[in-house]
Amino acid sequence: MEKQAGQLEGKTNMEEEEEEEHIPGGISFQERAQRSAAGTGDVLAQGPFRRRGDPLEQCQTSPCSERQGGGPCPDVSVTEIPVSLCCAAPRAQCYLSGISAALHPPSAPSSSHSGIWFRDPARLNEAFRMADSLCETLQKLKLTAAEGGVDNLERDLDGLLKALAHSNAEASEKIQESGILKVFLDLLAPQSSCAPKVANIIAEIAKNEFMRSPCVDAGLIPPLVQLLHCKDQEVLLQTGRALGNICYDSHEGRSAVDQAGGAQIVADLVSSLFQNTEPANQRLLTVFCGMLMNYSHDDDILQAQLIGMGVIPTLVKLLGIHSQNAALTEMCLIAFGNLAELESSKEQFASTNIAEELVSLFKKQAEHEKKEMIFEVLAPLAENDTIKLQLVDAGLVECLLDVVRQTVDGDKDEDIAELKTASDLMVLLLLGDESMQKLFDGGKGSVFQQVLSWVPSHNHQLQLAGALAIANFARNDGNCIHMVDAGIVQLLLDLLDRHVEDGNVTVQHAALSALRNLAIPVVNKSKMLSAGVSDEVLKFLKSEMPPVQFKLLGTLRMLIDTQADAADQLGKNAKLVGRLVEWCEAKDHAGVMGESNRLLSALIRHSKSKDVIRTIIHAGGVKHLVTMATSEHVIMQNEALVALGLIAALDLGSAEKELEGASLVPILHRLLSDDLSAPEIKYNSMILICAVMGSEPLHKEVQGLTFLDVISKLRSHENKTVAHQASLTEQRLTVQS
Repeated sequence: MEKQAGQLEGKTNMEEEEEEEHIPGGISFQERAQRSAAGTGDVLAQGPFRRRGDPLEQCQTSPCSERQGGGPCPDVSVTEIPVSLCCAAPRAQCYLSGISAALHPPSAPSSSHSGIWFRDPARLNEAFRMADSLCETLQKLKLTAAEGGVDNLERDLDGLLKALAHSNAEASEKIQESGILKVFLDLLAPQSSCAPKVANIIAEIAKNEFMRSPCVDAGLIPPLVQLLHCKDQEVLLQTGRALGNICYDSHEGRSAVDQAGGAQIVADLVSSLFQNTEPANQRLLTVFCGMLMNYSHDDDILQAQLIGMGVIPTLVKLLGIHSQNAALTEMCLIAFGNLAELESSKEQFASTNIAEELVSLFKKQAEHEKKEMIFEVLAPLAENDTIKLQLVDAGLVECLLDVVRQTVDGDKDEDIAELKTASDLMVLLLLGDESMQKLFDGGKGSVFQQVLSWVPSHNHQLQLAGALAIANFARNDGNCIHMVDAGIVQLLLDLLDRHVEDGNVTVQHAALSALRNLAIPVVNKSKMLSAGVSDEVLKFLKSEMPPVQFKLLGTLRMLIDTQADAADQLGKNAKLVGRLVEWCEAKDHAGVMGESNRLLSALIRHSKSKDVIRTIIHAGGVKHLVTMATSEHVIMQNEALVALGLIAALDLGSAEKELEGASLVPILHRLLSDDLSAPEIKYNSMILICAVMGSEPLHKEVQGLTFLDVISKLRSHENKTVAHQASLTEQRLTVQS
């Protein structure tokens, strides 16, 4: 494969093999807004794009809701009224930290009322009462736990849950200050009837970042993990919530759960429960999946651990069985997105029917947000070639084309986002050789034909995706020849022409990428030159964008390969040659610098024209070819030496000052002396030494260095061609010494 400059590899033969480039589409999916499931507040580490703040579905039944028939606590709307500071101050000073829910600053304070604005007096009094009650409850709980009164314990734990439901952060702070966390250790024993409520309380306080480390420090993780062996579903539910919330964004929490073996137990539970479709079991599975994601979020080591536990096949089966459960499905998608970022997960995903499940789920979605969640999973998975083919076989491409048709004329943000995501993902699928070839289908594939229709579109995103798709279809000679014969080159030229003046850089880059790949087969070159490709490409010489410059150079280099007339015409173009010499010094852009050097060399090698050589000499290009001979890449070294050999053979007199100034002779001595130099480098260096002997100043330089000693050693070189040339060179140097 032809490598881009900076990524070249040395070859043992003297020829360069050109292959088409894979052109990535640059997937960039929109981040979803934070979502909230009713009444929860549990913290959930997000999926592939590292978002935070999504809550787990509320699964517990709070004491308040029990008394009200299982429904959520009502959020009473209250009217805000001003309360004089003097009447509120004495109690406010005592409990200010515990009643922030009762305080609210006015948006437009009245001049007749100074001081703090409170909610209505009933709500304020309730806040005071709750603060008093919480302190009293914490004291009672310590005493009751020591005495062992079960009924009183239940009552006090209910009081804590009620306080947490009323004002979680303030109540959690009071709980931490009271030292009650240590009391929870004994109450978490498997035989304790209080265990589910205690686990519920821990889950609630662990919603606060400042409470996670104290929970770990209090030693709560080991007993919580032991509760995972219980059969009681309520215990498992609340324990899963507690561990999941403690793990959220907490290295200490994750480490403690890891040491206690909690992840393995939860993974085993998910594996044993995933076939049960009862609602209560689905809620439990949702919490367990969330716990595993919080445990492994943004941690490659822990993610690899989960993959080693075999959670991926289990989650894929779970998705298929529970696809009608929105909360559980969403949790699976977040889990997939999280794990799919790790390269080691791809093989496991490829061994499942994940492609069929995701495509089936996608077809059922009508909401933009749900589709986007699935897209976020598909993107990392589709980086794997096996999964690419599976997705194509599962019908994803047809889904993507439907999305494009439905959104192409839309002006809503979500339409624009879906259009970009779908078209980018289409390009990503074409990066796989098998999936690409299946969609090409000999140039008759319906998908191939529809993608071509994107190029003349007025939508820049579709223009970009269409050009990238052509570039990726053009990855073997058969496809390239078919597309050129089908007139696709003109589609690309028309597209480029629309983007010459202040055009879209990404579209320019994509179209040039496609033309470069199409120009690789020998039979295509003359056809593309006749179609005016080089003239169109030269319009972008003024571009200051390195990606466009890089592809422009590569396209021209492919076009002139073996095309003497084209090389001669372009090589005498002073404007082009001047720009190449300028870009040869673009040290900040190694790719552009490398391609500029290679094109300079190609113009000489393929034209073998004295006029081209003089144009390059006058533009100051010789020194760059000499520097190119010292490249770390064998291909570039060899191309430079061949071009310099032609310069020396065709117009040595005009170039001798530039060759001398660029220290050509010392460089050749170094290349021949270096045992690591490739055979072709040694061979072409000796050819060049013989050629420069016709220049007096260069001849003197050769005589001043120990060339005869170096070359005599090469007579025994293992490569016969090198050894033979060494004998000839030695004779030449001896005669002219």
